[in-house]
Amino acid sequence: MTDVVEMLRAELGERVDTSPAARAAARTDRSGQRSAGDPIAVVHATDVSDVQATMRIASATGTPVVPRGAGTGLAGGANSDVGEISLSLAGMTRIHEIAPDDLLAVVEPGILNADLNTALAEHGVWWAPDPASRAISTVGGNIATGAGGLLCAKYGVVRDAVLGVDVVLADGELVRFGHRTVKGVTGLDLTALMIGSEGTLGVIVGATLKLRRLPTGIVHSIAAVFSDVRAAAAGTAAVTAAGLSPAIMELMDATSLRAVHALLDLPAPAAGSVQVTAQTDGPDAAEEARRIGEILASAGASVEVSDDPDRAEELLVIRRSMHPAMESLGTALIEDVSVPRSAMPDMFDAIARIEREHGLVIPVVAHAGDGNLHPNFICDGPDIPPEVWRAADEMFRVALALGGTLTGEHGVGVLKAHWLREELGDRQWELQRGIKTLFDPQNILNPGKVFV
Repeated sequence: MTDVVEMLRAELGERVDTSPAARAAARTDRSGQRSAGDPIAVVHATDVSDVQATMRIASATGTPVVPRGAGTGLAGGANSDVGEISLSLAGMTRIHEIAPDDLLAVVEPGILNADLNTALAEHGVWWAPDPASRAISTVGGNIATGAGGLLCAKYGVVRDAVLGVDVVLADGELVRFGHRTVKGVTGLDLTALMIGSEGTLGVIVGATLKLRRLPTGIVHSIAAVFSDVRAAAAGTAAVTAAGLSPAIMELMDATSLRAVHALLDLPAPAAGSVQVTAQTDGPDAAEEARRIGEILASAGASVEVSDDPDRAEELLVIRRSMHPAMESLGTALIEDVSVPRSAMPDMFDAIARIEREHGLVIPVVAHAGDGNLHPNFICDGPDIPPEVWRAADEMFRVALALGGTLTGEHGVGVLKAHWLREELGDRQWELQRGIKTLFDPQNILNPGKVFV
């Protein structure tokens, strides 16, 4: 390992960081999961050549490499361990091109999601993926995990917003997948293959992004308060069944809503209150908001509709404060399952049953517009106890039985790897593992993640 560090330093100089603080920080992400020990070094890449040099040395020496963005992941996918190189792309933040006429931008992976959209706004365009972590997560990390967010029910997830990627392969070669055109079907879609691959197939060093024009009109907000979470879930499913597409439709159960209000020092909600927050945009925003309000009211909600931008921002702050609010309750295992929208009431019922039977507190927030739920398993102490994992196992199996999936946007990483084969089935798991082997025959790209 000393020889590897010396080789890295000979090529990259001060960009190789072996300080105890940097190595310890690379062991964990926002999931709270921590690897067994420190990596041998953290390489702070500043351009593509740094990444290529790192991978050439890693390939020559058989040293594992773990690509890393801002470390905001929630599945342990960027956590480095003993004997590994943590390859940070956070310093690669350049915007190479903004082409509003073609609705595309070419960027490096380390730029923050929110910073990118601040720059794009000057040109009247935006990049639609909108994870709750947008102010602190990188575009490269969004792509590597296949991130979603609050706006994805209407505007799609990362997979819908990337035209191409530049990738450094395991041996250090740079390849470009995808197109600058909206259409392009030459050969297999390797761009889509890279999205959500979590650093197991290559290192994403650049991306050609598909942009949208900024929405016109006045944003309208809907705040709907229910006394029952099943009714709230059924109400949101009815909205989408009616053919309506709010830009945002989020559901916070009673425990999560109460925790956020306490964190923000807001008046406590009524006991048992469940809140659905929706927003509409575009030229028909007012009419859509009215219809959504009517549907939610008919499902049993007390509804407020507003075109006040301050009220809209207040509602979004409440939703985006979910993660710090959960941390205020204790150690949180933040989970991520998706089910068909019509199955959300049954999924909420199952989570409530699991909560009772296992004696746990499991606050839930959901991207109700697309059926993506985030149950938070709250426990004491720094480590997740076995009873929480048993409860999570039961929840995963219910989600699969309802026609759902283990993860809608957080990725597999280390947290979901145990259940991946169960969802995919043996043959598909073998095919996917074979693709991994083709791209990475030495198994040096993020080993121990996703496919274990």
